[in-house]
Amino acid sequence: MLANRTSRNRSPSRRRRIHAVEKTVPGHGTGSYASSQYDMGLRKYLSGVFAYMSGALVLSALVAFAVANIAPVAALVFGTPLKWVAIFAPLALVMFASFRFDRLSLGTLHGLFWGFAGLMGVSLASALLVFTGTSIVQAFLSASIVFLTMALWGYTTKRDLSGWGNFLMVGLIGVIGASIINLFLGSGTLSMVVSVVGVIVFTGLTAWDMQRLKGEYLEHRGAHGHTGQEHLGKLQVMGALSLYLNLINLFQMLLSLFGQRQEG
Repeated sequence: MLANRTSRNRSPSRRRRIHAVEKTVPGHGTGSYASSQYDMGLRKYLSGVFAYMSGALVLSALVAFAVANIAPVAALVFGTPLKWVAIFAPLALVMFASFRFDRLSLGTLHGLFWGFAGLMGVSLASALLVFTGTSIVQAFLSASIVFLTMALWGYTTKRDLSGWGNFLMVGLIGVIGASIINLFLGSGTLSMVVSVVGVIVFTGLTAWDMQRLKGEYLEHRGAHGHTGQEHLGKLQVMGALSLYLNLINLFQMLLSLFGQRQEG
């Protein structure tokens, strides 16, 4: 998560370049035919982002259900040192994809993305073994409502959210660091604090990421026009990864705060 966020953060000067690009994209903001073409292109781009994200969520859910309901597999994953692979492998894939983004082909990035979604499913299976089904459904629905509300606001607001970036990055670093430490401490109090801060951070990141995705599309159109489709496809995949992480982390934080554990 961390590498993906920090490597794609925007400075004020970068935001100014985006605003400049907005003025140079043919027909942008003019109400012309070209403007409608831009809007159609943006909607198509974001539809692709959400399609990737939805597919990843489905894959993660299927893998999590399978792992949790096949006793020998669950015992192998969570009863042996493989549990550390389930915990840290998704983060390692995100960092690799983020740092190697410019050098990776779209096909390779696809493979990493779907591999990440599968590994997240393995990791999320632990929640199915610990919390009641009702708690899991309620937490996911609550997270989805928060996510969709903030995503819509981030997409439609005229407010420049780039100033949130540094604050959110500091919060994200703190959440990740404290979460790793608490894997070894097992502190209930620290877990609650991390979850509360995490809900705030990932709620803000959802709006910030949506505005960032619009800005990235504008930059791409300004620099490449209708060419550079592979690069645009890579941006879609990474955008889907960011939004997926926001929703999944919101879900996990809310589940940690309000979820009811299974008896026995």
